[in-house]
Amino acid sequence: MRADFVKMHGCGNDFVIFDERASPLGLTQARAAAIADRRSGVGCDQFITIEPAPPGSGADALMRIRNPDGAEAGACGNATRCVATLLSAGDGRPHQVIRTAAGNLVADLLQDGRVQVDMGPPALGWRDVPLSREADTLHLDLAEGPVRDPAALSMGNPHATFFVDDLAALDIETIGPRLEHAPLFPERANIGFAQLLAPDRLRLRVWERTAGLTRACGSGACAAAVNAARRGLCGRAVTIVADGGELEIVWREDGHVLMTGPAVVAFRGTLDLDAYPA
Repeated sequence: MRADFVKMHGCGNDFVIFDERASPLGLTQARAAAIADRRSGVGCDQFITIEPAPPGSGADALMRIRNPDGAEAGACGNATRCVATLLSAGDGRPHQVIRTAAGNLVADLLQDGRVQVDMGPPALGWRDVPLSREADTLHLDLAEGPVRDPAALSMGNPHATFFVDDLAALDIETIGPRLEHAPLFPERANIGFAQLLAPDRLRLRVWERTAGLTRACGSGACAAAVNAARRGLCGRAVTIVADGGELEIVWREDGHVLMTGPAVVAFRGTLDLDAYPA
């Protein structure tokens, strides 16, 4: 079976996207993992399928997110912008509602070409993250090497943010995996490392669970902005500077988090799916 795909990225956070709205393509967990492999497949941080929206959901389409190992993830802000861009190109509407495992996300294509997504409100309770035991999510008793005292929340997936003085001095590829698998996180966690550049500007790098160190993480940017505001380090509107570009995050007074950033088509292609294990 041959199937078309689109390779897209948001600030360098890259995705392989298949459209399954017309019919299923047999994209199993094993096949998704094989296609996501950067050496023997197309390669991506997350593998995305667009599927029909569930009846009564009020959504235009369902977005299913898989990590590079093929396991499903709950949310991905950068992928949401990419999918919204594809849906809008198909139906001509700048306003899209996308169903995810974390609920409906509302996206709007702006006149400057960027996409704004309402990521919904963060979940701040320890059970919501989730953590393995009761704890103050604003100050976790967790340390690894030179970093300690993160804040945690869920943006549809678990995040912990460490605030540091010198981001460039961190060996993230060593401490990131250890923190991702810390016993405090029963479902593992995305680990953010943030440095305050100005009251409205944060430098951020994120070790994503399963994917590793990515060039940007949309939900991680939202988590860092909210956690920084909770700590009193900045206001409710900040620019997040990632390795691959900038994202604008606003934590509105009603609790919803708005994320604005680019969505770029890298290339389109066709795969022989039978060449990948089902």
